[in-house]
Amino acid sequence: HVSTPLFLPQPRTPPHLPPRRRLEPQDTVTVRGGVLQLDCQAQCDVATGPVAITWRKDGVLLSAVVDDRRRQLTNGSLLVQNVVHSRHHRPDEGEYQCLATVDGLGSIVSRTAKVTVAGPLKVVVPTESVSSYLGDTALLRCEVSGDPTPVIRWQKNREDLPTNLDPDSRLAALPSGSLQVSRVQPPDSATYRCLADNPGSTRTGTDGELRVLPGDMSEYYSFLSRSVPAGDVLSVAALLGTDAVLECSASGYPTPSVQWTRGDEQIQSWCVLGYCSRVTRVIPQIPRCVCSCLPAVPPQFLNYPTNTLAYESTDIELECAVTGNPPPTVRWTKNGEEVIPSDYFQIVDGSNLQILGLVKSDEGFYQCVAENSAGSSQAMAQLLLRDGFKAPGVVLPSAPRDLVPVLVSSRFVRLSWRPPEESGGAVQTYGVYYSQDAVERERSVNVSEPESLELTVSNLKPEESYSFRVVAYNDVGPGESSAPLRITTKPDLQVPSRVESLRADALSPTSVQVSWEPPVQPNGPLLGYRLLWSESPTGKEQSVEVNGLNYKMEGLNKFTEYTVRVLAINRYGPGTATEPVGVTTQSDVPSAAPQNITLEVVLSRSIKVSWQPPLRSGQNGVITAYKIKYRKTGRRGDQEAIEPNNFWYLFTGLEKGSQYSFQVAAMTANGTGPASDWFTAETPENDLDESQVPDQPSSLHVRPLPNSIIMSWTPPLSPSILVRGYIIGYGVGSPYAETVRVDSKQRYYSIENLEPSSHYVISLKAFNNAGEGVPLYESAVTRSLTDPIDPSEDDLFHLFDKYPTPMPDTSTPMIPPVGVQAVALSSDSVRVSWADNSMTKNQKSSEVRYYSVKWKTSYSTSGKYKVRHKRSTTFTHTVTGLKPNTMYEFAVMVTKGRKSSTWSMTAHATTYEAAPSSAPKDLTVISREGRPRAILISWQPPMEANGRITGYILYYTLDKNMPIDDWVMEAISGDRLTHQVVDLNLDTVYYFRIQAKNAKGVGPLSEPVHFRTAKGRGGEHTYWPSDNNLIDKSSINESPIGQMRPPHGSATPQKNSNLLVIIVVSVGAVTVVVVVIVALICTRRSSAQQRKKRASHGASKRKGSQKDLRPPDLWIHHEEMEMKNMEKAPSVAPSGRNSPTQSCQDLPQVAHSQSGSQIGSKMDGDEASSSISTLERSLAARRGTRGKMMIPMDSQPSNTRE
Repeated sequence: HVSTPLFLPQPRTPPHLPPRRRLEPQDTVTVRGGVLQLDCQAQCDVATGPVAITWRKDGVLLSAVVDDRRRQLTNGSLLVQNVVHSRHHRPDEGEYQCLATVDGLGSIVSRTAKVTVAGPLKVVVPTESVSSYLGDTALLRCEVSGDPTPVIRWQKNREDLPTNLDPDSRLAALPSGSLQVSRVQPPDSATYRCLADNPGSTRTGTDGELRVLPGDMSEYYSFLSRSVPAGDVLSVAALLGTDAVLECSASGYPTPSVQWTRGDEQIQSWCVLGYCSRVTRVIPQIPRCVCSCLPAVPPQFLNYPTNTLAYESTDIELECAVTGNPPPTVRWTKNGEEVIPSDYFQIVDGSNLQILGLVKSDEGFYQCVAENSAGSSQAMAQLLLRDGFKAPGVVLPSAPRDLVPVLVSSRFVRLSWRPPEESGGAVQTYGVYYSQDAVERERSVNVSEPESLELTVSNLKPEESYSFRVVAYNDVGPGESSAPLRITTKPDLQVPSRVESLRADALSPTSVQVSWEPPVQPNGPLLGYRLLWSESPTGKEQSVEVNGLNYKMEGLNKFTEYTVRVLAINRYGPGTATEPVGVTTQSDVPSAAPQNITLEVVLSRSIKVSWQPPLRSGQNGVITAYKIKYRKTGRRGDQEAIEPNNFWYLFTGLEKGSQYSFQVAAMTANGTGPASDWFTAETPENDLDESQVPDQPSSLHVRPLPNSIIMSWTPPLSPSILVRGYIIGYGVGSPYAETVRVDSKQRYYSIENLEPSSHYVISLKAFNNAGEGVPLYESAVTRSLTDPIDPSEDDLFHLFDKYPTPMPDTSTPMIPPVGVQAVALSSDSVRVSWADNSMTKNQKSSEVRYYSVKWKTSYSTSGKYKVRHKRSTTFTHTVTGLKPNTMYEFAVMVTKGRKSSTWSMTAHATTYEAAPSSAPKDLTVISREGRPRAILISWQPPMEANGRITGYILYYTLDKNMPIDDWVMEAISGDRLTHQVVDLNLDTVYYFRIQAKNAKGVGPLSEPVHFRTAKGRGGEHTYWPSDNNLIDKSSINESPIGQMRPPHGSATPQKNSNLLVIIVVSVGAVTVVVVVIVALICTRRSSAQQRKKRASHGASKRKGSQKDLRPPDLWIHHEEMEMKNMEKAPSVAPSGRNSPTQSCQDLPQVAHSQSGSQIGSKMDGDEASSSISTLERSLAARRGTRGKMMIPMDSQPSNTRE
């Protein structure tokens, strides 16, 4: 490889150091299956950190480690092993560039190196025997095609003819490869053959004999070789600037002359006997012509760009003058990226780069790249911006005063100002800085004379807003800036108006025809038009100058959307552009084949073919269907099937025990694209049985190592039962601590990441859709780390010779990971693990593999997957950032180079619970009708409950600024969404907050909600007794209805009283019946228990033993009793404490609840509450003793034991 070292200049140290020699990649021709190495090295003159080398192929950046064949060496070179090349798949052929980058400094790009993979040679026209008269011209034809174009040489009687023939020689090798023999002589009679060579292959042509006949003096003429028949018109397609070769060889007597015409005009012929790249003078002379040619010259620089140090907002121009033959094209790059011309980056004088209004991001390395057919060259310059600073003790000018516009036009603005109050010395110059609205760049221009206080800013756009400011400079530097002045330019009445009727029509997949009408107001003669277009979605705009009213855009991307604009230009400048018009190039047949083809044998007569669409860049339109061709091995002819909807197709009715090949091609409305390679699968002789589970594997062998156990097995002995896979279980002392699923073709597995010197139990069982078979067990003790492995120990893998497992073939699709498991680690993380059956025996590989893990919530049917990619040699990945208490499903895919497997089967895991992370929402407080001291509170569960809600805690107070610990707190068990608060003061503002709780803790508090209770009617103490009476709320329900007085102003109809009496009497009767039934049941049960006790007591005496009595569970009802004591009225004593523990009358009592459906049963009791509010009593109790409040954290009370 011819290469030289590349150096980067020293950063930010003026004067700049020029670049030195480079080690760059060179044009290379390689062969399929060979090794390709492209060299690239770079150095920097100062220690600024390492120089990073990256590579591009066809303009696309390659990763540092591309795949298993391509890798980047430590010295920066790119190594490609086992070069791949086929008719439709050429991943290694193309244009390569290396990019050298220094952090904080910039990047430079190398020359473009073209890599060509030599293809096989094909003989198009073989050599045939010819006869020629003495003194005539003979032509021995030999045309061989290949890429790259082969070199043709000839042999005469199996001896090589000179490659470079003497111009005076009668032998001439034509550009097509044919051999022309002029003025044939008797010694020319011999056997000839051609030999074609390129780096990829060599072909030897057939033998052809040249026979010399005696001279015949009769007149005759004949064409030996011609591009077209005599008199016909020739059509030859050639790229602009390349060579077109037209051959014409004739024989006859007398010796004929050959003339060429173009149309009706006779022209000098192109050189036939000598091949030149540029023919400038041709002297016709039969039988040969003499060419005077200018050789192709690679680009050479006449003027190099220079390193530049500039201030922000200024304009610079980087020069670059080149010469060459043919004339080279020039483009510019910045830090390796091509510079797209725009309003602020302009190509001037053909090759110079002008940058207007410098900003900090413009710093970097700029390269002038010149290219022609003979080669390419680059020249580099670095652009740095000065940092303005003020030294201590230095006086700079103050801001200029009174900046005003003197004249505002459509294209220029004239400004004036007054000198600054403090100049700090003589003012050297003034600088005017201006910027267009919505444009970050600011440009500057200086006055020509120091004492000038006016300046005209030109080259502005009409009807645009600009901001202007002025800065004064003294000997030290720039001073303060004036306040910005905003000015809008006037409409331009001199430039052309907008063009009319802009249309864009797609002509083909790569061309668009754009047409328009002239502007209504050209304002003078038009100099031309400017057509601007941009490609979606990149948005990079390109332009071209057009003289007519239409233009054909060619070389576009297929089935791609473009936007087009046109503006007219006269001597005053360009006018306003039209509104963008969208157009999409036509679709075409796909240029790429479907990918990831997989075959699955479903039954003995069915095979399922699956695939994925071609790459988007190769679809060239909307894929309408897929064409699948298939054929049986050994049988001629292909059959086709069309699948319009799915990415799979099931072939049925195949022959049993036969091998079939399949290939898939994508289709658009334009036709069918290239087909994939052929993939082969074989149907079994008979359908396997899946109505029963598989038998036990016939054998299992294990070999322990310090950190792994290698296991191998043989399938079940019954070949008629279908086996879809195997389940491997293992663990210390238990075979089911960890499980892994592997494919049915797998015959070995390596259990990794084990502890040394540990006893493991291993299980293996086969499974199918009917279920799992009987497991086979084996145990092994892993070796200690100090125990050496005996090299003479028989290798376990000799067992595989008897039951071979085919190794993964690079031409077959990747096998998806198996045994995917998901285990929750916390409330927001899950560990995903899997196995990769496509790896080598010991489950370790030096190949570079990437694993992709995707996941989404299980309940989301339309949710999108999130995907993480990782390069790893382990088979686990921890997914973080998940939601608590949420079930997720996970799948894994493996990628090796350009091949990827399908997604694996999904695994599910539910993250742990966490405390609620949001407050209950929609907290609402409403009053109870007819009960001014009671309110009803409702809410909705929190958005992020993070678990099952076990209860809520309600806080309320009179002063919202009090600490939350001083608010009254009421615990609400369960998941109820309503609660009643009673005994509130009338006409009082209360503040309420609520928080949710679950098994992991409490969540945040809601925002305070205030509510004012109703005003009382007829006096506060008229109908609402105070707490001094110590009335039990339960006794109110038992008192006669007639003793209660309704609220003031309401009536009590007699029929309502009668109805209430009937209800009370009915409830009392039902209660008596229930008590009698319970008493009878308890009496019978107690007598039966006594009989059992006597019988058991006698039996125990006979046996001489006595059972231990089980102590009572003192924790039963503990929480419930605490709640009862808290909710009992002070006048009611606990009723259950003196009762026997096992008494039948100790039935669980129903505690008073203020929530949900029980609110209605307490309405009457609430109305009899005292006028002294619960809030006041609670606050008084808090001031006395604060430690009595108990908050139940469990939503469900313990079950009552009988």
